Amino acid sequence: MSAAIPVLTIDGPSGSGKGTVSRAVARRLGWHFLDSGAIYRALALAVEREGLPFGDAAAIARLAERIDLRFSSGEPPMVWLDGADVTDRLPTESCGAMASAVAALKPVRQALLQKQRDFRALPGLVADGRDMGTVVFPDADFKVFLTASAVVRAQRRHKQLKEKGLDVTLAGLTKDIEERDERDRTRAEAPLRIAEGAALIDSSDLSVDEVIGRCLALVGAF
Repeated sequence: MSAAIPVLTIDGPSGSGKGTVSRAVARRLGWHFLDSGAIYRALALAVEREGLPFGDAAAIARLAERIDLRFSSGEPPMVWLDGADVTDRLPTESCGAMASAVAALKPVRQALLQKQRDFRALPGLVADGRDMGTVVFPDADFKVFLTASAVVRAQRRHKQLKEKGLDVTLAGLTKDIEERDERDRTRAEAPLRIAEGAALIDSSDLSVDEVIGRCLALVGAF
């Protein structure tokens, strides 16, 4: 049954606009939305809370199986970890770095695989992440790889975090993004890569609306 449910995967590096575009496309289509990055970020917070070593793959995998994650469908979306609102902590660079380390662990990715696939439900799903089209939903009907230059992505992230009142520097963000890109591309488990058959969209010189339009056109809804 699940194979008959349409899926649009939107993969890409940090700061490429996947979250903004994916949520907007899901709303326009009336489909469900999966933010896989939020799952890994929330798990990273749980690892920190429990005081587990970030290299203890077995312990983190066990934690991944028992945490309670809840997502709202509103705007802005809310995320709860074991009953606590962690929405504002997820976008921070420190949380992103921890999530990148956790995501590189094979047992952890395996523990979260079915949880992510369970989001597939009628009338359809828009899945945002780094391995949605390659690992989680390799049979997806529609696939996008959304990217942008590291400098542009850092500028976007800088603006977002400054608006949240966070003290960050553009140089530091650029360095963090480049290092995370390298980790994601070279990790042994589910490395960041363009899925077979995916449409490549470089958003460096495109507006959010233009990217949304291209995604909708891909599924024949625009």
